[in-house]
Amino acid sequence: MEDIEDLLAGSGGGGAPPGFRLPINAVGVNPKYNKNKPRLHDNHLSKTGSLSPKIPGTESDSEYMAGQLSAFGYALTDNSEEADIWLINTCTVKSPSQSAMDTLIAKCKSAKKPLVVAGCVPQGSRDLKELEGVSIVGVQQIDRVVEVVEETLKGHEVRLLHRKKLPALDLPKVRRNKFVEILPINVGCLGACTYCKTKHARGHLGSYTVESLVGRVRTVIADGVKEVWLSSEDTGAYGRDIGVNLPILLNAIVAELPPDGSTMLRIGMTNPPFILEHLKEIAEVLRHPCVYSFLHVPVQSGSDAVLSAMNREYTLSDFRTVVDTLIELVPGMQIATDIICGFPGETDEDFNQTVNLIKEYKFPQVHISQFYPRPGTPAARMKKVPSAVVKKRSRELTSVFEAFTPYLGMEGRVERIWITEIAADGIHLVGHTKGYVQVLVPSTGNMLGTSALVKITSVGRWSVFGEVIKILNQVDDKIASNRRISSQVRQDKCSSCSSQNESSACSNEPDPSACGLECCEGKITLEEGQVSWIDRFAEDINSQNVIGWLLRKRKNQLKGVENDVALGSKKKQEWMGGNMGEWGVVDRALLGGMLVSFLIILALLIHVGFRTLSTK
Repeated sequence: MEDIEDLLAGSGGGGAPPGFRLPINAVGVNPKYNKNKPRLHDNHLSKTGSLSPKIPGTESDSEYMAGQLSAFGYALTDNSEEADIWLINTCTVKSPSQSAMDTLIAKCKSAKKPLVVAGCVPQGSRDLKELEGVSIVGVQQIDRVVEVVEETLKGHEVRLLHRKKLPALDLPKVRRNKFVEILPINVGCLGACTYCKTKHARGHLGSYTVESLVGRVRTVIADGVKEVWLSSEDTGAYGRDIGVNLPILLNAIVAELPPDGSTMLRIGMTNPPFILEHLKEIAEVLRHPCVYSFLHVPVQSGSDAVLSAMNREYTLSDFRTVVDTLIELVPGMQIATDIICGFPGETDEDFNQTVNLIKEYKFPQVHISQFYPRPGTPAARMKKVPSAVVKKRSRELTSVFEAFTPYLGMEGRVERIWITEIAADGIHLVGHTKGYVQVLVPSTGNMLGTSALVKITSVGRWSVFGEVIKILNQVDDKIASNRRISSQVRQDKCSSCSSQNESSACSNEPDPSACGLECCEGKITLEEGQVSWIDRFAEDINSQNVIGWLLRKRKNQLKGVENDVALGSKKKQEWMGGNMGEWGVVDRALLGGMLVSFLIILALLIHVGFRTLSTK
């Protein structure tokens, strides 16, 4: 066996790797150039051992590796038989993933294909028997995957596991979904869970700078990305190693999102301990029209005794504080969580506490798994719960969870959704509401990458169905009309609120539970997902001069009048009057200042002219 560092010494391949992670499920890319390059079979193992796009971290690793190989001329294929070399990206969270890796390695060896294994499994367990005779790439060396593939095709067995500085964020990549950018904000974590082996592979916390992440967001938005997913082993821990925190990053990213709501931000998984001190700031970000009101907060158990054995560093009370606060402060907030059934030492009473917790909150998404001991972890040495009991508990909790109907009240509602992918049935498109509820709509026309208003026609257990009312291809038109419709929206919505909850609707204080919008004096009421003209004004003030904004404002008013001719002269006149009323004290002061400045300049010119004439 030879080390690739020695094989490639002096080749200049020392760039920083990308710290992303996400599955690309056998990317089928066949470049038209360099056709003599070998075909490469790219496979990714999910937590369940199947191909899945839901693993945080490993998926973007796969996208980066696919991008580099494709840029170098390799054709990626999902046909394992026609491939010249296999590349398997792995996850070490649970045993099934490693078992599936073992099966794929055996299949590859029997097919006598060259093989490269990447990801957490080889990084955390480099001495596995199954990895003998196999080239491996560590999680912080994926920027050199082309070198590893090249040397493996030459017959060399190479290993590249050395940890170095944070990976670059601007490497070539092939996105699994061209509308979705998976952006790692850090690598590693600060936790020490007794059952987890990911830290063995990913290491201690290493955060990207705010500037580098914001720069990446600018780039991908320019590329046409419609969703940015923040990826991390623990989003809440971001920045603690570099003197910043998660709210600072989130606010900086949100400031870069298009004000028309065309690109949405999804915040990644976070454990309770590190967001407790920032709950109000995070809630404020989650309320932003361009941020999904959704968060994945794993609890793992409803028993403090089990949480202590897991070394999760929080109590059930802490988890409740996180959930209760976010639900209270963020209208339409959706929270997903995780449960591990049968952790060593879990008693019937411990399990019942977990069941009661799930029943109480009725989470729309719960990821339920059975405990699997990972070699080398403290939990692997603990006394195990009998496997039959573990399976029974898992089935019981699954039955409880699947009995929920979280979307029952949505039928008949009108929601704004963001459409980014094709459903598995090939008939529907998949969109998400601001609360990240999955909505299936008929595939008509070119709606991928757009936003739309839909009416929910029916609800299911895992998603809802809708019919498209309007495609918001030009969301600027929607925003430009906000001022015209805001008064009517406010009146209609407040009337609806008062019929449901007269004590809270239309009061001077915002009530997040009433209709999910603010019926407050001095605020313009908008439909969910819209961006107010006040936000637009704030952005313009920051990026342009005041005079330019005033001119644009007046121009937009006149344009709105022209567009409204078809509505009739009466409505047009009413709207013009309403807009003239929007010129407040600041507007009038600025306009007055401009006029005074103009008169002073005119007076000076006249004075200079008279003096010139008198001199002659």
